[in-house]
Amino acid sequence: MTTLKTALVTGASRGIGRGVAIELGRAGYRVAINYAGNVAAADEALALVRAAGGDGVTVQADIASAADRERLVEEASAGLGGRIDLLVNNAGVAPTLRADLLEAGEESFDRLYAINLKGPFFLTQRVAKQMLAQEADAEGFRGRIVNVTSISAYTASTSRGDYCMLKAGLAMMTTLFADRLAADGINVYEIRPGIIATDMTSAVKDKYDQLILRDERGITPIRRWGRPEDIGRAVRAIAEDRFPFSTGAVFDVDGGFHLQRL
Repeated sequence: MTTLKTALVTGASRGIGRGVAIELGRAGYRVAINYAGNVAAADEALALVRAAGGDGVTVQADIASAADRERLVEEASAGLGGRIDLLVNNAGVAPTLRADLLEAGEESFDRLYAINLKGPFFLTQRVAKQMLAQEADAEGFRGRIVNVTSISAYTASTSRGDYCMLKAGLAMMTTLFADRLAADGINVYEIRPGIIATDMTSAVKDKYDQLILRDERGITPIRRWGRPEDIGRAVRAIAEDRFPFSTGAVFDVDGGFHLQRL
């Protein structure tokens, strides 16, 4: 089992990111908790990581900003003892206003592009370079990268086409970095969540309660909402080196949503 034990998780103050950070804490990781603006939520997340058995630091940064990304890596690395062994690209936003494809505007697209795809791409580039400069562990690994995407990477939602397109782009980003970095001891993975109970999905709770729980068949074979800890457990399995001979792999954590059923 790998001895690498430091992680940077973006958007870790709440929701899926917080669930990931806590599970990494249970695995004994030191976690850099990135947050955009809510310092109280970030401090609470760090306290939960410590209660779970880990430790870490909080780092405010907007991943859409090049200057912030650079500072994020520098501060996270310094707070984690000079290494970043695991990067989890989790930060993302939903459209402020859902709009039909024929009415969608550029402002929303540009905002989502900067946060959901451009930011993760250039953050991954920067962290990968740091990983390449780090000493490899006994098994030759220098790090792991996990991209948290969505079932929206392949599921059409015509009222939020920008979100779907950019999650699909993040999925391709996984493939590209997996190919580029495998020979250098850095494996890259995609975790594809389904319908997860977070503050982001709270606005559509009634809709998905109906689709998951009340419809006779249910939109997912496993008939419950997903939880942030479900994604956290998947990331932890990667962090604990359970898939050393896999890279570019997609892990569906979606209650079976991806199954095509008759």
